[in-house]
Amino acid sequence: MLTIAIDLLWLRPRKVGGTEFYIRNLLDGFLQLKEPFCLYLLVSRDNKESLAHYASDARIRLLETKVVSANIGGRILWQFFCQNRFLRRAGIRKCFIPVYCRPLWNGGITYVNVIHDLQAAHYPEYHPFHEIAYSKLCWYLDAHLSKHIVAISDWVRKDIMDKYHVKPDKITTIYNPITVNREEMLSFAKLSEKYRIQEKEYYYTVAQLIPHKNLDTLIDVMDRIKQREINLPHRLLISGVNGESRRKLEAQIRSRGLEQEVCLTGFVENDERNALYRYSRAFLFPSVFEGFGMPPVEAMLFGTVVIATDRTCIPEVTQGKANYVQDPYDAEEWIRVMLHPVNRIDEMDFDEYDQMRLTRKYYQLLTDLFEEGSDRLVNENG
Repeated sequence: MLTIAIDLLWLRPRKVGGTEFYIRNLLDGFLQLKEPFCLYLLVSRDNKESLAHYASDARIRLLETKVVSANIGGRILWQFFCQNRFLRRAGIRKCFIPVYCRPLWNGGITYVNVIHDLQAAHYPEYHPFHEIAYSKLCWYLDAHLSKHIVAISDWVRKDIMDKYHVKPDKITTIYNPITVNREEMLSFAKLSEKYRIQEKEYYYTVAQLIPHKNLDTLIDVMDRIKQREINLPHRLLISGVNGESRRKLEAQIRSRGLEQEVCLTGFVENDERNALYRYSRAFLFPSVFEGFGMPPVEAMLFGTVVIATDRTCIPEVTQGKANYVQDPYDAEEWIRVMLHPVNRIDEMDFDEYDQMRLTRKYYQLLTDLFEEGSDRLVNENG
C-alpha cells in the first residue's frame, strides 16, 4: 500500500498562487480514489486549519509540526535541519514534496519533488539574491538527491534536463489537474453591481502581481484603446495574489487616468472568478514565463476565448488553440489580435487536465517509485 508523507509546510493559504490550487486539486483527487493508501500531510501551525478537512478520510492523517509557514526563513531552516528526524521519529521513510524545496540531505528519507518552473534562473532580476541562491540550491538537490522529479509540462521537463543534466528516466511530466465547477458561479447581476461591468464588455486576467506576468503591457493596451476610442471593451479586471508590483501597477493606472478602466480585484473566491471568466469578452494572458499556466485553460473551460503570448509552455498547455501574440510587449499587436480573435475551444482536449486521470498518474508513479513496500508507522500519537 502506498504510504508516504506529503510536505505541505510551504503552503501559505491564499499566498502562493497556482501551486495552492494545484495541490488542493490533487488532494481532492486522492479523496475520490478507491485504491488503498495512507497519506501523512506534514502541516504547519498556520495552515493546518485549512487542510484539516482532508483528515475526514481515514486514509489521510495530519502530522503537525512547530513550523509557522508565514515565517519563511524559519520554515526553511526547520526543513533543512529537522525534517528528516521528524519523519524518522514518525516511522516514515518516504516523502512527496509538491514543490522544489527539500532538506539538505536525505537522512534516511526517500524524496520525490515537483518542479513547477525554474523562474529565478530565467529572471534573476525579479528576485532577491537570497531567493535565487535558495532556489538554485534546492533545484540542485532535487536533481542529485531526490529519487525522482515531476515536471508540470514538457517545456519545464526539458528546461530542467538542459540546466541540471537530469537523465530523462529520472523526470516525468504530469500536467496540473484542473477542476472548475460550472455550477459554482456568482450571478452576473452581483458582478455588474460590484465592478460596473456589462456582459462581454470587459476583459479579464488572473495573475500574481509580479513583473514577468507582464501586466504593464495590458495597462498600455487599455490606455491606447481609451485614447483612440477603439471599438473594443474599455474595461479590464485583474484578479490574483498581490505581489511586489501592486503599488507600481496602481501608480501606473493612476498616472494614465485609467482608474475607471482597470480594476485590481485582489484575491477572488471561485464563484466570482468563474463568473468573471464566463462573462468576459476574452481572457488575456500576457505572461512571458510559465511552468504551466492554469488560468487560460480554466477560461476555455467556460467557453471564453483566450488571447495569450506564445512564450514557454503556454502554446503547449493551451494545445495551440488560443490566439497568440508573438511579441508580448507590443501593445499594437495585442490590439490587432483582440480585434479579430478566433474561437477554437471546440478543438481542445480537456481530458488532458482531468483531475482523476492525473491523480491516478501520480498514484501510479508514486506507487512504482516506492514499490519496495510500505513503511512501518509508529508513534501514532506524536
